[in-house]
Amino acid sequence: MRTRWIAAVTLTGLLGGALVLSTDAGAADGGIDPADFSSPQPNTYFPLVPGTVSRYRGEERGERFRERVVVTDRTHEVVGVATTVVVDVLRVDGFLAERTEDWYANAKDGTVWYFGEDTAEYDRHGDVISTEGSWEAGVKGAEAGVIMPADPQPQLAYRQEYFVGHAEDQAWVVQRHAAITVPFGPVDQVVRTLEWSRLEPAVVVAKFYAPGLGIVRERVLAGGAERLELVDVSSE
Repeated sequence: MRTRWIAAVTLTGLLGGALVLSTDAGAADGGIDPADFSSPQPNTYFPLVPGTVSRYRGEERGERFRERVVVTDRTHEVVGVATTVVVDVLRVDGFLAERTEDWYANAKDGTVWYFGEDTAEYDRHGDVISTEGSWEAGVKGAEAGVIMPADPQPQLAYRQEYFVGHAEDQAWVVQRHAAITVPFGPVDQVVRTLEWSRLEPAVVVAKFYAPGLGIVRERVLAGGAERLELVDVSSE
């Protein structure tokens, strides 16, 4: 008997002390029922308000990062669900390094699901050098995952994406009420997660999500030294 992701996310067991969200092990659509997205509820830790522009800055080993994330008013249908298109553009030392369109959707319980991405990496001449990591739920065995649970409590673990050999990110909530300061300003009631991929097991990233803002800080704890922080939020 296979288990499955359920849009109204439920807790199904314990693994290594962490509460684990149930997962699907091979359905073409990842067990997604479009009806579970018919009356979507917002998630304060991952808001998807069209027109929102979030800007980040950071560095790693002397390289300067600038990232601009835009929640568009466009939708992209994936396995029968109208997902919100979010455009993420990363520049390194002023050069375009990566451009990604991510596809997210809120379920009726407030869980934010991740349905895939169309990503491209660029060299300093502006030429595409890789589209590795692109995936779409329902295509070639890829399945949707959870990017932010409706109630992200510590010890909750979940799969964020699933495309074998290409996209296998996972997350674990480790703190709920943190208070930190980033260039944008002081924020509290912050959710902190540890995120990693089976494809890069030596890399661990801490991410901090603030109410009404989403990600406010990303920091590589192992396998690198990258750090990004929220600088500004505006509306287009």
